[in-house]
Amino acid sequence: MLRALNLAAKVALIGLLLFAIVRPDLPQFAGKAMTTRLFTFGISAVLLPLIWLVLRPRRPYPHAIDLCLLAPFLLDTAGNALDLYGAVEWFDDAMHYLNWIPWTTAFGLALAEFAPPVPRWALFGLVLGFGAVTHILWELAEFFTFIRGGPEEATAYRDTLGDLTLSLCGSVTGALIVTLAASRTRTGRRTSP
Repeated sequence: MLRALNLAAKVALIGLLLFAIVRPDLPQFAGKAMTTRLFTFGISAVLLPLIWLVLRPRRPYPHAIDLCLLAPFLLDTAGNALDLYGAVEWFDDAMHYLNWIPWTTAFGLALAEFAPPVPRWALFGLVLGFGAVTHILWELAEFFTFIRGGPEEATAYRDTLGDLTLSLCGSVTGALIVTLAASRTRTGRRTSP
């Protein structure tokens, strides 16, 4: 089931990105750097499968991690395609919170799965730090890709502070999810014969 959902999400993302490239005349794609997103977001659909193919081809594929990595890009692209960023005033804020939950969860699941065990507080801190750093990088990329010199530049500072706050809250949520899941997994392993 998870495999099918993961593959469907990849197909949906690529389809939505191609739709944006084919229909750049639609207002929801204006000034959104959709050609750049085709390549950068498209990488999210193939990066983990390629890495897995090279490094761990005999191990079971981590569909949950892959789906969590892909989810923020799919949600963002779907929001643009449906013009939700323009039509629903709070949609951008909701996406900053919601997108950072699966993003940080993917990182935390990968740490829990592949890194040496760390205390829960350290796992929480690593996941939270990953979320904070990657969101700062995201905001920088947004600024240089389509905000600088555009109509949003005058209000970008206030918007960016709100985006950073909401994404940090999403990162906290993702870190809590991973920490609680890791605690349950460790407890289950300790009680197993």
